[in-house]
Amino acid sequence: MAAQKELCDAIVIGAGIQGCFTAYHLAKHRKRVILLEQFFLPHSRGSSHGQSRIIRRAYPEDFYTQMMDECYQIWAQLEHEAGTQLHRQTGLLLLGMKENPELKTIQATLSRQGVEHQCLSAEELKHRFPNVRLARGEVGILDKSGGVLYADKALRALQDAVRRLGGQVCDGEKAMEIKPGRPVTVKTTSRSYQAKSLIITAGPWTNRLLRPLGIELPLQTLRINVCYWREKVPGSYGVSQAFPCFLGLGLSPAPRHIYGLPSGEYPGLMKVCYHHGNSVDPEERDCPGAFSGVQDVQILGRFVRDHLPDLEPQPALLERCLYTNTPDEHFILDRHPKYDNIVIGAGFSGHGFKLSPVVGKILYELSMKLTPSHDLTPFRMSRFPGLGKAHL
Repeated sequence: MAAQKELCDAIVIGAGIQGCFTAYHLAKHRKRVILLEQFFLPHSRGSSHGQSRIIRRAYPEDFYTQMMDECYQIWAQLEHEAGTQLHRQTGLLLLGMKENPELKTIQATLSRQGVEHQCLSAEELKHRFPNVRLARGEVGILDKSGGVLYADKALRALQDAVRRLGGQVCDGEKAMEIKPGRPVTVKTTSRSYQAKSLIITAGPWTNRLLRPLGIELPLQTLRINVCYWREKVPGSYGVSQAFPCFLGLGLSPAPRHIYGLPSGEYPGLMKVCYHHGNSVDPEERDCPGAFSGVQDVQILGRFVRDHLPDLEPQPALLERCLYTNTPDEHFILDRHPKYDNIVIGAGFSGHGFKLSPVVGKILYELSMKLTPSHDLTPFRMSRFPGLGKAHL
């Protein structure tokens, strides 16, 4: 196995959206970067595929809302560089019971951070969105900056940009072994690379790479059913009808969030999904025996029937996606506790895509030993007990 002759500045393992943005920031700062991906691109085996994601400033936590300001700027910059539309503003409608504590917290955060939004009573919602049926006591908040990101186009634009800026994108190369040190060595299925720093953004495969390095993060891989529902009248929940993305907070019959995007990616079909799934081994995500998610689809069906009466209450199309969740659903952005030139980005918990421009920037900063541009306290791995140096 011939070694890479030239020492590069950084290797990024995992070409999902977080790894792509990390490589993009490295390449933009004229660092020699190699982006490794175990599958041939494009693929649908991880968390970053598919056509659409929600973008929003509406979060209960101030730090995410603050990060999103810069994210919007970088998304716009990438869109300009790529010369293709990557984002569409539709607004994001948050629905919940008037007394829902999360809804109240989000509204307070939006107010505090000066984000333009509108609180809508049941009557106002009924007038504005007549094809949304509300239960008694349900109200809404409209985050006007919310919208749709075109996920597959964004990934392609980033991979093209990394190559254009002089980086290498090596797909179909699975990382088999990491040898810590200065330089760090990564052996793949086809060759060996060396770099001053390593960034691991391997999604559900993160712990497989970290275990030989002495740590295991509290990550759970979930398989999510991505469901599309047929409109009874095509376009009735479409962008052309000014229908927004939505996020339902604790609405019956779902104990967890339900979210939806206006129809568009598949004509006449609206994407409505449950923000949860069941544990799965990422190597077995396509096995028929792996959880079918019938219960989640039934919950969604009841929600669609009760709240979105102009959709057929059975899914017309079902795709799959993986979430890699942390116990608190906040990300892990940190250095390895023993090897400070190995940086980890993990646990994006189904809400990391929109934040990836800033996540990639932070991972670049950590790998280059720069002062992080955001407070990383919420993202340190030390918040989980048993992961300190004593564990190594």
